[in-house]
Amino acid sequence: MSLKNRIQEDVKQAMRARDKARLAALRLITASIKQKEVDDRAELDDGGVLGVLDKMAKQRRESLGQFLDAGREDLARQEQFELDLLAEYMPEPLGESQLTALIDQAIEATGASTIRDMGQVMQNLRGQVQGRADMKAVSDAVKAKLNA
Repeated sequence: MSLKNRIQEDVKQAMRARDKARLAALRLITASIKQKEVDDRAELDDGGVLGVLDKMAKQRRESLGQFLDAGREDLARQEQFELDLLAEYMPEPLGESQLTALIDQAIEATGASTIRDMGQVMQNLRGQVQGRADMKAVSDAVKAKLNA
């Protein structure tokens, strides 16, 4: 079952269970997926859906930090709930050693030696780490390796 179909089935289950909070969050996810499909004028595959989910998770993490800093526990709880729901559809996160190994492989595969080659390394890594690691952290790690 594709990721998009799985989300749609979960929407139906939330409707049957009358779980309003889960249903509202799932509808946000499906709306974001549909918006991306309309913008791109193409149906998203699992990789595209994963990209949308990754972007949504990043937004939720940023909002969560801001709400906690502002003392808005009610809004922070909602963001955390949505973040936990998004995590259900994301692949298992990479460990630090796995990520380091993938970065080393990408540097070797692209023949990168300077910071100018960072784009090639990131392009090589994108498919392997999308949704499994924070791309900013990956970028920082690649930059550190190429500067060393």
